[in-house]
Amino acid sequence: MARDRTIHVCRECGAEHGRWQGWCKACGVANSLDEDVAPKATSGGRLPQAQGLAFTGLEAATTETPRLKIGVAELDRVAGGGLVAGSAILIGGDPGIGKSTLLLQAVARLALAGVDCVYVSGEEAPGQVGLRARRLGLSEAPVRLASANNVRDVLKSLAGDRPPGVVVIDSIQTMFTDALESAPGTVAQVRASANELIRYAKKSGAVVVLVGHVTKDGQIAGPRVLEHMVDCVLYFEGDRGHQFRILRAVKNRFGPTDEIGVFEMTDGGLREVANPSSLFLGERGRPISGTTVFAGIEGSRPLLSEIQALVAPSPLATPRRTVVGWDTGRLAMVLAVLEARCGLALAGNDVYLNVAGGLRIVEPAADLAVATALVSSVSDQPAPADGIVFGEISLSGEVRQVAQTEQRLKEAAKLGFERALMPAGGRSGRDMMSSVLEIDHLRDMVQMFDSAS
Repeated sequence: MARDRTIHVCRECGAEHGRWQGWCKACGVANSLDEDVAPKATSGGRLPQAQGLAFTGLEAATTETPRLKIGVAELDRVAGGGLVAGSAILIGGDPGIGKSTLLLQAVARLALAGVDCVYVSGEEAPGQVGLRARRLGLSEAPVRLASANNVRDVLKSLAGDRPPGVVVIDSIQTMFTDALESAPGTVAQVRASANELIRYAKKSGAVVVLVGHVTKDGQIAGPRVLEHMVDCVLYFEGDRGHQFRILRAVKNRFGPTDEIGVFEMTDGGLREVANPSSLFLGERGRPISGTTVFAGIEGSRPLLSEIQALVAPSPLATPRRTVVGWDTGRLAMVLAVLEARCGLALAGNDVYLNVAGGLRIVEPAADLAVATALVSSVSDQPAPADGIVFGEISLSGEVRQVAQTEQRLKEAAKLGFERALMPAGGRSGRDMMSSVLEIDHLRDMVQMFDSAS
């Protein structure tokens, strides 16, 4: 009996290699090859006869596809206004962050609205899912539950004249197909299983939601091509030490990207947060040095958050740089600009930076808020408690304008803030604040704390 041929598949791009090597020749990523079994050839070595394609014009796609409203406002926001029929959605997140809870609440809300919903779990028995539904108060929802790992069994059960409206697969790493002999969770199995489920979604018009495990780096486990195959990729983020959860869209073929939804984990499940700014700032007390309020934009939503910094003398030869909720490389750049352009000696100090509430900020407009928190900590002078800060810093030390200034100021004014430190040149929204200080260089901000001392 002939042995199966072993190949090595890149988990990033899906390229196949005859033997293992330290990097993928196709995409250049190191340590990305996983061992797998080559698919068997068709009988007789013959390929099926090709069929011609039926081409249509662009006008055939001009009609807008109606969206299916979930009923969870934050989830509808991230999805772009609702679910699109025939779409495939991939949601990933750390273990225990609340992915299954969120999806169970969503399908229960849809089922109560009359949508046929199917929840297939490859990790739990139907009784275990039912216990969670009872704890969340959702046991009366007419959701069809099943436990299965074979994709062919799942698709056979879904076959019929009326396909379901929404199908949840929890999770894609537990699924396998009989066409391959490799174990569930391997690159080939994840790719093949997802391909069959996505093909079913396009053919039947059902919305298929795939739950994906993540690696220690926070990326969805399996081949990176999985994210290219689906229509929408959502990441469920948050620190399990905090009650806040952030649902972030990083890819959406039917809506905006970089949109976020904010939830709060409670005993009764995930609760929507309509005004996340007030929630992230709810624990602010008296003004202390090293803290500032950043007025940011997440997708289409203005969001205020607190940035905390601590600069202390380091006993080590190489000082620590610890960052939570921001980019470490961006912090190194801001520190270098403060030293080279503003004359602050920070190289021998430990620097700790934290975004309160478990939020993760990716916007460059947070540069000025971070620099203000650092200078406030060094000088031991608190920033104004009723002030917000935003602006991008260049390598020359100039403070550059950012987009959507009016929305930032409007959100701050609504929450009772009266002062703003922002880049020079912005005209819209200035009348919303009682005091607006515009600066064009980082030295102007540093001089504020020098004069206060």
